[in-house]
Amino acid sequence: MLTLTRALYDRIVEHSRADHPDEACGVVAGPVGTGRPERFIPMLNAARSPTFYEFDSGDLLKLYREMDDRDEEPVIIYHSHTATEAYPSRTDISYANEPQAHYVLVSTADTDGAGPFQFRSYTIVDGVVEEEEVEIVEAYE
Repeated sequence: MLTLTRALYDRIVEHSRADHPDEACGVVAGPVGTGRPERFIPMLNAARSPTFYEFDSGDLLKLYREMDDRDEEPVIIYHSHTATEAYPSRTDISYANEPQAHYVLVSTADTDGAGPFQFRSYTIVDGVVEEEEVEIVEAYE
């Protein structure tokens, strides 16, 4: 299960909506080994595409060095889907290389009639996708 604060949830959704019609992407880092998402890091979609996202390689290298210096790891890796449901594509699955991370997808398309977006989280390990429950809290205990 992914537990995150309302503030982080809102920032991920806001970033996804702001970058529409292009896919948004980013990371939420947290202290190594805690599984607690704390630091919101929106990234630029270097592909600038409505159907694909790509972290800029220089920005990604800088981010991983920064996380290493701060004893952090990527707890959430997120991106948006602009025209499809919030479910990992084959490309998303092939690029998922952080087995401890939660892969959050936000759909900014109204694909299910339930509203303007979906917010869903998955674990992706060795190509196996499993959806997980998302709990939104006001603050961590």
